[in-house]
Amino acid sequence: MPKIIHESEISLKFHFPLAQGWDRERLLLASEYASQIGSAAVVVLHQGQLVMEWGLTAKRINSHSVRKSLLSALYGIAVERKLISLSSTLEDLEIDDVKPSLTTLEKQATVADLLKSRSGVYHNAAYETFNAKKTRPTRGSHQPGTFFYYNNWDFNALGSIFEKSTQLSIGQAFESWIANPIGMQDFRAEDVQYVVEKSSSHAAYPFWITARDLARFGLLYLNQGNWNEKQILPVHWIKESIRCYSAIGKGGYGYMWWLGIIGDGSYFASGTGGQYLIVAPKQELVIVNRVDTGKRAKSGYSLEFIIWFLLRKKLKGKSLNRLLEMILAANPSGNVGYSD
Repeated sequence: MPKIIHESEISLKFHFPLAQGWDRERLLLASEYASQIGSAAVVVLHQGQLVMEWGLTAKRINSHSVRKSLLSALYGIAVERKLISLSSTLEDLEIDDVKPSLTTLEKQATVADLLKSRSGVYHNAAYETFNAKKTRPTRGSHQPGTFFYYNNWDFNALGSIFEKSTQLSIGQAFESWIANPIGMQDFRAEDVQYVVEKSSSHAAYPFWITARDLARFGLLYLNQGNWNEKQILPVHWIKESIRCYSAIGKGGYGYMWWLGIIGDGSYFASGTGGQYLIVAPKQELVIVNRVDTGKRAKSGYSLEFIIWFLLRKKLKGKSLNRLLEMILAANPSGNVGYSD
């Protein structure tokens, strides 16, 4: 039976006090279910206390698109330090791409447009899925700021803009500005891997990050950017980041964060295969689910990932919803609710 770690192991692995009042038997059932649906690790925090730590929580796993929410946090700090302006256009920043280059209209997209994935730039992008390439709008079909399209070009260009404006690599900045101040146990600057393709001059930047470090990051957001009485992220940035700029289904999209998963006010980062970091302020919860999609590759996707993808081992939405239901059912006080 998959096990939840014992109290004696907590100090070695997570350094958080154990939450009280949660039903251990129900949590064991949740861990069993997590194993069945292909999860590699699950971490649950309630009110800053450890409810559940199951699986390979100390293994660095590709975060896939969770990387975007991690970069969003770095933007909050860079904007606060006046290193980047949200109103700067691609033209202002001298951002272009390989031929066919950006048009004059495309260059009017602002940093804020890119954060909202509303740039209107539909150039080829690195690290795109086949489906994204297939459904990408035609160049010039939408003006900057007017249309939401989940666009790797926007996210990758934001990485280039960040590094150009701060003179730091994404990994260096994350380690110095966030990971070290909040006591991440595993993250290193070199855990950001660049993916470069001929189709675009803007690289993707997958984070290889552990479940327990992601949980700390989620708790930083739950605490409104504050860690041990030190303000790491600006409060106003978190509020702006989780504001709905594009309504999508029952939720929406903010500054590289998805909105709505566990009741009103919740938000989450999501990546290929079942990478989830969920923050639910009303319930005072942080939930992390990881799926191991394979080893690192020198560039792009590894053979191991391609095999994994072809075998369709993706964790489906219904399975995640069921896992969340099982976790929340373990709180006997009934003060955490769930709505899909």
